[in-house]
Amino acid sequence: MDYGFLIIGIALLLVSYLVAVKKQTWLLAGFNEKNKKNKSLLGKITGGSFFLPLGFLVVIHSFIDYPYEATVLIVAMLVLLTVTYVLINRRLLD
Repeated sequence: MDYGFLIIGIALLLVSYLVAVKKQTWLLAGFNEKNKKNKSLLGKITGGSFFLPLGFLVVIHSFIDYPYEATVLIVAMLVLLTVTYVLINRRLLD
């Protein structure tokens, strides 16, 4: 069991809760608030489609040890990030 991954996974789940449920969009760095008219939907998409699955994936990986674990996590993170980026630009861009 890797405690580092467990702590990171729990932190990602906490950020997912804060962004998706509590609408704390100030935690999201790198987006222009003037271009996004619906910050509530931004929080739901980002928290629900990126932080939540990534948090669960990291927590699961903390209990399971297998070869190429880092590569799988990086690929999963990039796929989730791409899906989130596409969803945000299709639904929220002015």
